Amino acid sequence: MSRARARAPVTSADAVETVVRAGGARLAALLERTEERLVALAAAHGPTLARHATATISAGGKRLRPLLVFLAAGDRLHAAAETRLVRAAVGVELIHSASLVHDDVLDAAMLRRGAPTVVAAAGRTVATATGDLLFSRAFAELAAGGELDDVRALSAAATALAAGELLQREDAWNAGVPLERYLHRCELKTGSLFEAACRLGALGAGAPALAEPLADFGRRIGLAFQLLDDVLDVSGPATRTGKARGTDLLDGTVTLPLILARGRDPGLARVELRALATAAQAEELCDRIAASGALEAAKQQALEVVAAARAELPELAPAQRRALELVAEGVVERYA
Repeated sequence: MSRARARAPVTSADAVETVVRAGGARLAALLERTEERLVALAAAHGPTLARHATATISAGGKRLRPLLVFLAAGDRLHAAAETRLVRAAVGVELIHSASLVHDDVLDAAMLRRGAPTVVAAAGRTVATATGDLLFSRAFAELAAGGELDDVRALSAAATALAAGELLQREDAWNAGVPLERYLHRCELKTGSLFEAACRLGALGAGAPALAEPLADFGRRIGLAFQLLDDVLDVSGPATRTGKARGTDLLDGTVTLPLILARGRDPGLARVELRALATAAQAEELCDRIAASGALEAAKQQALEVVAAARAELPELAPAQRRALELVAEGVVERYA
C-alpha cells in the first residue's frame, strides 16, 4: 500500500519485524540459528579479535541480507536445506560485516551507527585483522557445507565488493563522475551482496530456476538501498544516521545527490570537493544540494528501481511474493 493511501510510513525495521512475524516460528528459528552461529564464530579466535568481531556483528542492524536468504528460499525447506540456508545467511552477513570494517579503515571513520568503529577503538592493524577474519570465516562456513555453487555465489559477491571499492577510490574527489559509472559502482558495492543473498536462498531451497530472477530482484533492491543511503548522507540528520551530514562529501565520495544537483545548479558544477575542510562546509554544500531539488529526484530514481524489481519478480507463492515486496517497501520507507 502506498503512502498516497494515508498509511503510516513503514520503516525498514518495521518491515523486517512484520515479515518475521508473518513467517512464523520457522523463519524466527532460522534467524535465531543464524544469530547464534554468528556469535559463536566471532568469539572463536582469541579475546582481542573476538571482542571487536563481536562488536561489529552486534552492530549489524536488522539482518536484512540473511532475511533475504530465507525469503528467497520460500517454503521449499527440509532439515538439510535449512542447515544449508543458515550457512548461507551467516556467510552473507559475515561478508557484509567485514566490508564495513574495511570501509571504516579506508575512510578513517570514527563512528558507525553512532558507535565507535573498530579502527577508532583499536587502530588500523586490529581493524584490518578483524575484517580479514570475518571474510575468511564467511568462506570457511560455506566450504564446510560442501556446496560449490554457494561458494561461487558468495565469491562473486566478494569480488564485486572489492571491485566497487576500487572504483570508488579511483573516482574519489572527481565531482564529474558520470551517472552510469556511479550506478555501476553501487551495484558492485551494495547490490552484489543483496543479489548473492537471494541467489543463495533459491539454490539452498533446491529451486535453481528461480536463482537468476530472484538474484536480479536482490541486485535492484540493493541498488535502491544504496541510492537512498546516499540521499540520507546529505539530508541527515546526524541523530538518525549516526554521522555528520556530508560525511561522504568530506571523504571525496561522489554520490547521486551531487551528480544530479550539478545538472540543476551551475554553481555546484564548479565545486571542488578537495576544498571542503570542515563539517560546517560540508553541511553548507548539503544545503545547496537539497535546495536544487536533487534529493527528491534521487529518491524518485530509487523508487523506480524498486518498482522495476517488484514488477520483474518471478511467479511465486502469494505469501513469499508479499514478503519480498514488503522488504522492498521497507527499503524505501525508511527514508520517508
